[in-house]
Order: sequence, then C-alpha cells, then structure tokens
Amino acid sequence: GPGLPRPARAGGGGGAGLRAGPGRPRWARHPACLVFYILFRNRRGSRPLSSPSAGRRLQPIVEVLERFVREGRLAALMWEVCQQQARGGPAELQDALLAGVVALPDRVSNSLRGRNPAVFFPQNYFPLLGAAIVEVLHEISASLRGGSDCSISFVSQVLGKVCVHGRQKEILSVLVPRLADLTKSDCIWQRICWRLVECVPERWMEAVVLGFVQRAPGADVLSRLLGNLVVKNKQAQFVVTQKFLLLQYGYTTAVLQNLLGYLSLDSLRRALLIKVLQELLETWSSSSAVKHSPAEQQEYISKAILICLSHLKEPEIESCRQELLTSMMEGVKCHLDSSLPQIRRLGMIVAESISSKINTDGPVLKFQYEEDDEARELKSLLVQAPSICAVPSLPDDNDDDLTPYDMSEDKELKKTKAPVYIRDCIEVLTGSEDTDKWEATVKALESLVRKNPAATREVSVELAKILLHLEEKTCIEGFAELRQRAQVAVLTVDPIPVAQYLTSQFYSLNYSLRQRMDILDVLVLAARELSFPKVHGKIKHVEKPCVQLLPGSDSSNDWRKIVDERIKSKTRRFAKVRPGQKPTYVKYMASGPNEFNSVAGHFFFPLLQNFDRPLSTFDLLGEDHFVLGRLVHTLAVLMYLAVNTVAVTAMGKALMEFVWALRFHTDSYVRQGLLSCISSVLLSVPAEHLLNNMTEELLETQSWLGGKMWWCMPMFFWLVLQFACNISLKL
Repeated sequence: GPGLPRPARAGGGGGAGLRAGPGRPRWARHPACLVFYILFRNRRGSRPLSSPSAGRRLQPIVEVLERFVREGRLAALMWEVCQQQARGGPAELQDALLAGVVALPDRVSNSLRGRNPAVFFPQNYFPLLGAAIVEVLHEISASLRGGSDCSISFVSQVLGKVCVHGRQKEILSVLVPRLADLTKSDCIWQRICWRLVECVPERWMEAVVLGFVQRAPGADVLSRLLGNLVVKNKQAQFVVTQKFLLLQYGYTTAVLQNLLGYLSLDSLRRALLIKVLQELLETWSSSSAVKHSPAEQQEYISKAILICLSHLKEPEIESCRQELLTSMMEGVKCHLDSSLPQIRRLGMIVAESISSKINTDGPVLKFQYEEDDEARELKSLLVQAPSICAVPSLPDDNDDDLTPYDMSEDKELKKTKAPVYIRDCIEVLTGSEDTDKWEATVKALESLVRKNPAATREVSVELAKILLHLEEKTCIEGFAELRQRAQVAVLTVDPIPVAQYLTSQFYSLNYSLRQRMDILDVLVLAARELSFPKVHGKIKHVEKPCVQLLPGSDSSNDWRKIVDERIKSKTRRFAKVRPGQKPTYVKYMASGPNEFNSVAGHFFFPLLQNFDRPLSTFDLLGEDHFVLGRLVHTLAVLMYLAVNTVAVTAMGKALMEFVWALRFHTDSYVRQGLLSCISSVLLSVPAEHLLNNMTEELLETQSWLGGKMWWCMPMFFWLVLQFACNISLKL
C-alpha cells in the first residue's frame, strides 16, 4: 500500500477493539479516507471461506462499513480527497478509494455470499452515494464562495465509474433533481455542474451524458446541467451528434427532444444542430439506407429530422433552403420506391414537413395516406409545445335556466334520390354540379349495375373509364371502396371488353401509380367473384315426414316444388323431429359453370405483354419496381383462380417464362411474388400437363431454386408420382 499502517486484527469481542468506549467509535476520529482504505483493504485481505466461520470473521468489518455509509462518511471521504487533489495528494490512494467506493456493494456481496446488509444493495447504496455527492458539491460551492481553491475531478470520476457500471438510474435519480433545483438561479452552481461533467474521463463520458439526457425533465434543465459540453469535449460531441442519432435507435421520443432541444438553446450549439440535420437528411435520402436499415431505425431518424426542423429559425432555413429541397426530392423518391407501406408513409410525412418549412408562402407537397395515431404523433413533432400559461377565466353565463326547444316533431330533411338508370349515372358523374346527387350516385352505382346487366353492357367501357378517372368531389366515407366495388361490378357484368380496356390502360401513358395499382386490384377482385360459384340462399328444413296434398292448379308451374314434396312424402327417415325440437336447416349451394373459364385469358395475357418496355413516366424494371411487385402478385392470384379452366396450361407456361426473366430481381417483394407464381402454377396446372408441356420450365426452375428452397425437389418428385398414379388408374 502507499505507506499506510496495517489494520489491527479484530478480536473476538464483535468489533469492540475498534471502539474507544461506549460513546463515539474510535474510527470516527480519524480521516474518513484513511479509515475506509484500511477497512476495505482488510476486507480484501480476508479470503472468503466456505465454512460458517468465514461470515463471522468478516462481520465486524462489515458492521463498521455499514455504519460508515449510514452516517454519511462517504461525503467526508470524497471531500478529503478533493482537498488532497488540490494539494497534490498521492494518486495511488485516490485510485484505490475510487475503486473501493464504486465496487463496495459487489465486494461485500461476494465476501458474504449474498447475505450482505440492506444498505449494500445497489438500489439502496447508490442513492446514498448520490446524496453524498450533493453534500460534497455544497462544500465545493462554499469553498469557491470563500475564495478557496479545490478540485472536483474525484467526484467526476466517481460519477463516471458508477454510470459506466450501469447504475445511472440509481445515482442520477437523486443527483439530477437536486442539481436542477440548485442551478435555477445560481451561476456558481451552474459552473460547478458544468465542471462536474467536463472532468469525467472520456472513456466514461458516453454513460454520463446518456444518463443526464434520459433523466433530465426537459431541454432547458439539460442545458443548465451540461452547459456547452458538446462544444468543449470532442467525445461528448461525437456521442451526442453521431452515436445517439445515427448509430443507435433505441431511445424514446422524449430523449430525442431533450437532446436536440439542448443543441438549440445556445448560439454556440446551434451550429451543431444544423450539422446534425444535414447528416440526418443525408442518411434519410440514401437509397442504400432505406433498403437495408430496419424500419424502427428509419422511424427514429424521421422523428429526429422533424424535431430538428421544429427548432430551425427563418434565417437558418433560408441559408440551407436549396440543400433541404435537394434532400427532400431524393429522399421522398427513395421512400416511395420501397415496397413497405410503413417506409413509404414515413417518406411522405417527412417530405410534407420539409416542404411546409421551405415553402411557407407557396404551394406545399400533399400526399394521401392513412391518418392514424402514429402519423399524428410524427406531425406533432414539427410543432414545439407552447409554454403553459394561465388563461383568465371569462364570465360564466349561466344558461341552465333557458328552456330548450321541443324537437320531438322535427323530421329529417329528405335526401336526394339517386338515379335509377345507368346513363343518368354517367351524366351525374361527368357533368353534374350537384354534390348531393353526385354522392348519392356513387353510393348507389354498384347495386344499380348488378340489377341492370343488359343496360350496363351497352355503356360498360365508358362507365369503366369514368370510374377509373373518378376523383372525390366531396368528403364521402369509404369513397375508394365504393368506387372499387362499382368497378368490380362493371367488370363482372361485362368481363371481356372491360378487361381489355383496363389491361390496355395499365401500360398507357398519363396514369399515376395509384391508378395502375387500382386496375390490378379490380382485376383480382372481379376474377375471384367470377371463379367462385354463386350461392343462391335456398334454405330447406327437415321436418317430420307425412303425406301432404298436392297444391292446386294455380301453383302447378312450380314443378321443382312438386317433385320435392313427392320425394319427401315417399322417403323413409330414421331420425324424426321430436315435439318441441326445432327443425334442422340445411343450406344447399347451387353448382354452376365457372364464369372465369371463358375470360381468364383476357385478364391474364395482356398484363404479360409490355412489362419490359419502359415508358417516359412508367418503368417497371427500373424505379417502379413496387408496381412490378404488385403485378407479379396479381398474376399469381389470377393463375390460382384459373384452376380447372381451359387456358390454365398456356397461362402456366407463359407465367413460368415470365418468372424466369425476373428471377434475379433485387427487390425482395418482387422475389416473393415470383415464388407465389411458381406455387400457383404447381397448384393450378394438372400434373400430367406440367410434365408433358412444361418439363423444360420445371427443370430450369428446379435448378434455380434447388440450392435455396428445400421444398423444390420433393415437389418435383411429387408431380412425377402423381402423374404415374394417374396413368396407372387409367390403365
């Protein structure tokens, strides 16, 4: 040790040798740092034994350490070391005391095998240590006010080592509230707090800064506690501007608001705020980051960008307006290209926010997306919360004495009648200025189309064109669904010409991506409706058999009913309905032809024709790969719905060639669609047709997926086995 006397052995009197009598203990008369060092070194020198006598041997020392902590001697210890540092005390003693103060709970627990006193539990010890630090800071404040010099570095080292050991919550839950109150109006206390964190060694700086950022109740308190630490300390600047924002993303929105609000509250730190915003926008507008970063990290970066924008002032926006505009255009393009709806919506919200900041007087970007709680939370970050102030109360006009009107006889105003003819609907949707009539037409169009199929076929293509370009004039609840259902109804009533029109418009110019995806959705819904058998809600009930008279001549035309009654009367049943028992109802699903059989090719083949021909505003193999993914999934669904149709083999062969052309696409959404296409082909095309007409395509697919998909080879052999079984059955 550094020239210190070795401790005397504790006698068998339970620590009585360490006392000066029945009053004050002897160790309390000596310097606290020396007493703690001797006790801690004696405890370290005693090797823990497995025998019960080991605990009794260490018990006197632990009792003295417990009283040492409870009586506040830790504050005296740190104050003595601070005075020694000012006079140039021994560094070895300070290092030993630092290790002992921070590791005391762990050392005591290891020595006593977990049977340590409650004061040495971490949740109890470190709050006491935080209170001791506050007492030392009071002594330092009094010393500075008295004109004496002292050092604070030992306290900073204790704080840093405790935080890096993961005990920020326990020590800062006491330290931060006390320091926040002391620094409200005292500049000396503010300087003490700034010096406290500036003297923390760099290897522990991240843990201390993170603890203060998480525990501070607001950005103004954090500014009082840390000062211009990020300007003076490079490690703190890296942690605040890089690590917390770009390399990590697990912190809450409150932490982000504290961190970025702290940067905005001082003129020296605002330059770092603008630098942080530029780096965040660079990451946000990077296509590589959008493709490969987790959605949680992209949401975290988007929140940070919105908070930074909320703190920018008009001169700062003016100085970087062009850079903001460039980042916005690049970033919104990358986000809209993503196949994940969450990423696309994040890009829309951030782009709208940037546009509203740089174009305060002119037009701003506006996207259509679902307004849920998450979107509202993101938008709220762009507006700083105003300070709460007392609003003078207005005189209260008591209206309890007013007599309410009698509204029991009031009747609701009669709504506008919807048109009853298809051509009248077309006139209303194309040229009417009556919004009520337009709204009634949109709501009634689907049922009107299904009730009048003959009239619909006369104007089906014209009506499909109107619905494809129809925009919402008034705020109708579920407008998109109403329009889509009307389009599906028109397509199912007159499938061939309407399908030819829609598939031709999918690759035409001057259509938005939303309209092209609407076309695909309508094709899928109509194909599903056409391929499923119609259910006629014919309900029959089983009752006790009995001989019934035939109906009279007035109902003789209903021959099916007559036959059913004859069958019932002559059928012998073993299960009868007992008195009081309800009859059993059976629902019969009428069978019918697959209406999708004759039109499947009109839905399917035109979508495969021009996918590799880029247009000036539409490039499926380029930047519009999200629409390509929707197209691939649509083809897979159409292939699956074409089961047992005449054209299913030709459709499967064409689809396998389409899959082979796109097998190396870089987007995961497109590749998932290609796997769905292969599954649909295997499920829809008969096994003998697969092996007779598509052997080459199957082998190519097997070679492509053989090393990646474990089910490919068993599926191939299953097809061969099924084909062999079919041949044997025929023989």
